[in-house]
Amino acid sequence: MRPSLIALVAAFSFAAVPSAHATSVPDTRVGDSRQVIVVEAPRWSSTEGTLTAFEKRRGEWTIAQPTVRAQLGYGGLVRGDKRRQGTGTVPTGVFDILRGFGRKADPGTSLKYVQVDRNDAWTYNPRVPSTYNVFQTVDRSWNSYGGYVEKLWDMGYQYDYVAILDYNLPRGPITAGAKGVRRSSTPPDTSRGGGIFLHVDNGNKTAGCIAVKKKVMRDLMRWLDPKKDPVIVIRVT
Repeated sequence: MRPSLIALVAAFSFAAVPSAHATSVPDTRVGDSRQVIVVEAPRWSSTEGTLTAFEKRRGEWTIAQPTVRAQLGYGGLVRGDKRRQGTGTVPTGVFDILRGFGRKADPGTSLKYVQVDRNDAWTYNPRVPSTYNVFQTVDRSWNSYGGYVEKLWDMGYQYDYVAILDYNLPRGPITAGAKGVRRSSTPPDTSRGGGIFLHVDNGNKTAGCIAVKKKVMRDLMRWLDPKKDPVIVIRVT
């Protein structure tokens, strides 16, 4: 999350826009972002919510993706700075949308995108901080990580298209060692969990991500443009 946005999480001011769903878009205090995805839930305990996407054009916010249903975490939502690993909660706050990956070929997104294969994984073992919340591309079993790894291909069609959110990611450079394992020089907080994504809905509650129907996700990937500094706002209304 950009430093200028961290302080805004608990103190948004929202400007209403015309919408059949009365959804609102953050005002200019989302910085220079011209693309904003708003995820809303009615209660902290909610496991479902809504997603609406907005784009700022000629100084005015317009709806880019009309409101749709979104699957949320099985544990509901929690303030981003209070989230803990293994709770199945979605962190609230404002997060940059950084890049993407997926089992399917690049859908035409402007984000940096990697088509994953059976070698790719996302690691978050708190006992190995240097690999915590890191995308891995090395061919190995990861058995020593137990349940603290997602083998991305094996996650099924929910990972056909994925946008990575800037939640608790490493801040230091990431380099690959002699065995191909990617490690960060500045690990994140290993108590807060990782792998918080926007991805395809497979019909189940998530472990902390936001999930929408496949066509919506594909359309969002095509729409997202890093030149417009896209962010996602996750909030309880």
